[in-house]
Amino acid sequence: MKQTCILGSGICGLTSAWKRQREGTEITVIDSSSRVGGIIESQRHNGFLLDYGPNTLSLRLRKTKDLLENAKILDHAIDANPEASKRFIVRNGDLMALPTGFTSFFSSKFLSARGKLRLLIEPFLPRGKDVASESVASFVARRLGNEALQYGANPFLAGVYAARPESLCLRHAFPSLHQLEKERRSLFLGMMSGFGKSKKITKPRLLSFPEGMNELPDRLHAQLEGKFLLGHQVTEVTRLSNGWQVTASDPSGTLHQRSFDEVICTIPAHKLETIKWTGVAQAAEISSIAEATHFPLSLVFLGFEKKDVSHPLDGFGFLVPEIEKLDILGSLFSSTLFPGRAPAGKVLLTTFVGGERNPELALSDEDLLCSQVTDQLSPLLGIRGKPVFQHVKTWRQAIPLPDFGFDGRKKAAETLQEANPGLSFSGSHIAGAPLPNCLDVP
Repeated sequence: MKQTCILGSGICGLTSAWKRQREGTEITVIDSSSRVGGIIESQRHNGFLLDYGPNTLSLRLRKTKDLLENAKILDHAIDANPEASKRFIVRNGDLMALPTGFTSFFSSKFLSARGKLRLLIEPFLPRGKDVASESVASFVARRLGNEALQYGANPFLAGVYAARPESLCLRHAFPSLHQLEKERRSLFLGMMSGFGKSKKITKPRLLSFPEGMNELPDRLHAQLEGKFLLGHQVTEVTRLSNGWQVTASDPSGTLHQRSFDEVICTIPAHKLETIKWTGVAQAAEISSIAEATHFPLSLVFLGFEKKDVSHPLDGFGFLVPEIEKLDILGSLFSSTLFPGRAPAGKVLLTTFVGGERNPELALSDEDLLCSQVTDQLSPLLGIRGKPVFQHVKTWRQAIPLPDFGFDGRKKAAETLQEANPGLSFSGSHIAGAPLPNCLDVP
């Protein structure tokens, strides 16, 4: 039986392991952490359920649905509260609901009359030049106007990648939009014609699980029959004449070696150079992959008495355009999104701080962060009391960006694979950070 070693037990590693097992391969998964899941982690504190990584899974594609069904996971998922379809942004210091349909587009004040008119001329614009390195900012401004960039793309990208649209490459951040313009010219007309519809499920769903997103990797792990070496630090990967040898240090510091036919490396980009790569052809390319851009990001969890919050929290949450000059990127109404996120009579807000806009603030002291976030949330949500619960999770290297170095990282991974049969690299820094991308790795 073919022996495959997978480095890393994040969602990319677990997905690769599950797919290899279905092909009849015997798998071994090695991870320095004592648990599987990588950044997907859920914790209960004082009756509040906190998600340290992704808070939701957007189910839109057929292939994502098929994997979750085949892995016996989808039946355990729960759908978001229907109120979560309502989204807010901050404009002129107030929360403003985004339009949810054609009629509400005209009545909504999230864009000025001039900004709406600029959107409406999009179907009449010519196709842009096929520029491989166009930024998301350039694309949005060109097709939808500067106001849509400031109050649409800018806050949205802060919520997804904690980054500015100027820093992200359109082809990698939103490949479907790049392809849509290339094939259909107009975004609006292309979407109305059903572009990409065959790849999508009939009704999109926004999902989580009763005990948080951690159930996704845990349930995938439960489907795997291979060996898991958790708490083991990989120190060296060596190319042999007929395969690969992996050396790992266990919690006591003892080194263990084992040979495999195949090695799939899914560990985070910033940890690649902690491993010694012996006999690997084109090994210098590993440094190219390791250069993935990450900014620090803090998740600030605050619990309040429900009676102390004037806003009904009737939505997914809100995002903050950079032009509004606030320190926070946005906030999720976590206790509205899914049941069981807060004790009775209380609400939970998950607020994001840092990213490309303010990386230093993400690394601030917990009390300072919680105080600043409370001060900025209070006028927006009509909060009268102090938090009854606070907790901060900081990621020093948070989300790998689909920036202008993304091509180089993918090319480096392909070069390494071609030069070293049986060795491949995967992970969110190559596949893309959104969960559906990580569930689609080879």
